[in-house]
Amino acid sequence: MTDPSLSGRPGPEPGAGGRPAPEPPAAGPLAGLRVLDLATLFAGPLAATLLGDYGAEVIKVEHPHRPDPSRGHGPAKDGIGLWWKLLGRNKKTVTLDLSHPDGRDVLLRLAAGADVVVENFRPGTLERWGLGWEELSARNPGLVLARVTGFGQFGPYARRPGFGTLAEAMSGFAAITGEPDGPPTLPPFGLADAIAALTTSYAVMAALHGRTATGRGQVIDLALIEPMLTVLGPQPLWYDQLGHVQPRTGNRSANVAPRNTYRTADGSWVAVSTSAESVAGRVMRLVGRPEVIDEPWFATGAGRARHAEELDGAVAGWIARHDRAEVLAAFEKAEAAVAPIYDIREVMADPQYQALDSITEVPDEELGTVRMQNVLFRLSETPGGIRWAGRPHGADTDEVLAGIGLTGPEIGALRAAGAL
Repeated sequence: MTDPSLSGRPGPEPGAGGRPAPEPPAAGPLAGLRVLDLATLFAGPLAATLLGDYGAEVIKVEHPHRPDPSRGHGPAKDGIGLWWKLLGRNKKTVTLDLSHPDGRDVLLRLAAGADVVVENFRPGTLERWGLGWEELSARNPGLVLARVTGFGQFGPYARRPGFGTLAEAMSGFAAITGEPDGPPTLPPFGLADAIAALTTSYAVMAALHGRTATGRGQVIDLALIEPMLTVLGPQPLWYDQLGHVQPRTGNRSANVAPRNTYRTADGSWVAVSTSAESVAGRVMRLVGRPEVIDEPWFATGAGRARHAEELDGAVAGWIARHDRAEVLAAFEKAEAAVAPIYDIREVMADPQYQALDSITEVPDEELGTVRMQNVLFRLSETPGGIRWAGRPHGADTDEVLAGIGLTGPEIGALRAAGAL
């Protein structure tokens, strides 16, 4: 078990050295919930991880011979995939061939005692295996089934393979990302998957709360393309009412200015944001252009955006004459919004992240101690926590199946039959 002083996030008073003081173990607010994670790559599994971080018992179901692909994504150490250590944390791992008749029967037994099933197979796959909503809800009327796909369960694209990259492209995100004279730009990480995971975990909690009133579970149909539309803001409204299509503006904003990345005299980079007029005024005073504050156009974000060249030029010129430390100190003194542009080395060394324990240490049976992102937020009474990092493939199969009444010989027979 992870020391709760390292991975729990109750927001305690600082202890020695400014680190969080040790807290007693906490079960988490979702203790007592059982989640079956049947999903892969990446939104569905991450949603299950978020539930596990706050106490849910998460059982990760993987194919006996084809482990979750995230085990093989990205860098590995000693043949052990590091991404899985994050994505698989707080999960018990079992192997089960859902397409095998015996594997199907075991899954139905597991589902009978579960609260949530998370899956991301193409629509119709679970039904083909005899594991659709009709069969699952017959075994467990209170079950919540979260179905996470690229395009949803119906419509002309429903059966297409769907990945986060496609959602980033089709949502409009890529079209507005990049330099004005450059190509559309995709994020170099799983942005759409992460947003969909957050949305899925919220949807699960909404469905579970609904169950308290009705006693019945329900199906969650989540398409990767839809959460991305929401986070992109009022673009549909702008187009509907004005015919306005947001262009690519690089690091500038189409809504306010100055807002950009700026290079300092020592070759570092900082980001400046001026969403509020008062902050924009402080920035312009700091960089020696207070006269623009009295211009009528300065009073609105849209007005400032129309004068981005002038405002950006003034800010860039001032920042270019100062080292990063000087820029940060001057902006902080002026109560203006600025941040250094970090790579991961600087993130892990930053004192604010350290104070929050945002990157925490987790004991791991395979790699010793690993450092990874902590749980997402602090709860004062029922904090979440990282109980363990991602476990080896199938490590908990026997324990989990024994928990639903299977004997050792029965588990051995299932394994010999290829169901496990």
